[in-house]
This record gives sequence, structure tokens and C-alpha cells, in this order.
Amino acid sequence: MRSMTFHTATSKTVSATRSRALNIALWALQVLLAAAYVAHGWMMVSPPAELLAMMNEQLGEGFRLFIGVAELLAAAGLILPGITRILPWLTALAAAGLMIVMSSATVLHVLRGESGSAVSAAVLFVLVTIVAYTRWKVQPIAGRKRA
Repeated sequence: MRSMTFHTATSKTVSATRSRALNIALWALQVLLAAAYVAHGWMMVSPPAELLAMMNEQLGEGFRLFIGVAELLAAAGLILPGITRILPWLTALAAAGLMIVMSSATVLHVLRGESGSAVSAAVLFVLVTIVAYTRWKVQPIAGRKRA
């Protein structure tokens, strides 16, 4: 009887440790992704003068600004709901929105023959998909407890 109780306690401890490790890994991934999207989004919103004409010619000014603002908002959505625990399910939705952006970016770069950029976009797509699925189904962030 004692060995069974000990085994159960050990199983719970292992499960809690794995859950904590997954949560830490997800937070690290979310912070890194948010940093990448803030950098890229800011470049799209406020590009260097030497790139502005080329970017507007390739994407159009309105679309460039839309992508930049969407990436900045999504970067905030990856971090802020989880930190504040206010509407934490928005983290998964922000990642899902980035899935749409990155799948479209991958297709755009493939059609242009930009294989390096297409691979980068595809890798980012996989990473935001991991965050979206894991924060939605596997390890969602708990909301605030009401007082």
C-alpha cells in the first residue's frame, strides 16, 4: 500500500515538473517570437529611408503598414494577455493570426523565388503554430481569479 501511494506522489511530481518545463519553454518561445515580430513590424511601419521606396513598390504603402501594425499587435498579443492574465485565450488567437500572416508570407516568398525568406517564414509559421496549439489545447494560461 505504501509503495502505491509513493508511486502516485512521484507520478504527480513528474507531471507537475513536465508541465512547469513546458510552460517555461512556451514563455521563452513567446518572448523570442514577440521580439522578432516587434522588430519586423517596426521595420514595416517605419522603414529606413533607403528601403521605403522599394518596399512601397513591392507591397504598396497601405499593405506594408497593415502588415507592420498587425505584427506589432500580434507581438503584444503573444505576451500581454498572459502576463496580465486578462483574457489569456487571446495569446492563442494572436498566434493563430500570425499563422495566417506567415503562411501568406511563405507563399509570397516562394512565388518571388526568395527561397531563404520562404524558409524563414515557414520556420516562423511552425513556431507560431506550436504556440497557438499548445496555448489553446495543451497548456492554456489560467485567467485571473475574481475577488
